[in-house]
Amino acid sequence: MLSINNWWFHLSGAEQVFWAIAVIFTILFTIQFVISLIGLDFDSDIDVDGSHMDMHSGYDVDPSFTLFSVRSIIAFFTFFGWVGVIALSNNLTLSMASILATISGLIAMFFVAIILYQLIKLSEEGTIKIDEALGKYGEVYIPIPANQSGKGRVTVQFENSSMELDAMTDGPTIKTGTVVYIFKVFDDNILLVGEVTENNENSTNN
Repeated sequence: MLSINNWWFHLSGAEQVFWAIAVIFTILFTIQFVISLIGLDFDSDIDVDGSHMDMHSGYDVDPSFTLFSVRSIIAFFTFFGWVGVIALSNNLTLSMASILATISGLIAMFFVAIILYQLIKLSEEGTIKIDEALGKYGEVYIPIPANQSGKGRVTVQFENSSMELDAMTDGPTIKTGTVVYIFKVFDDNILLVGEVTENNENSTNN
């Protein structure tokens, strides 16, 4: 511990600042990455008009490009700090280190914003496809419990692709491989389906 203290106090003020930024935001970046992996994504985008972009909630998705977000800001300071540390360790001036650190941070920020934008667009396209599932037929992939007591999954074929979607039914349990008709799409993107029989197929065609 004493050697770490000696190392720290032998750094210049600028080096201490860059090191502190680099370490703090690297820890935040790592925590955010781990949370994202386990599905507890907490990213909130900051927009001047107060709009909110959320890929996992029931709110409308805003596909507009947003540069400032929790992820992009963390990325900026992570790269800013480490590039500043590396620049000063290579005996560059403070002004040059600051310029390089800022440029690197802005590049990282921009790339993260682009990635988020593309992910949100994909999410929006998926939501549109789910809405288009209404009135289509699907095939049960995971059995659907009876009387909306749980969720199964169905495979629905669209024009150029197929999607596996959560589904429930008002009737009896529907087994894997059964062809179903999609009667409704709930707000949380769960389908309400029923097993296709000769009677309800005729009534649908009529």
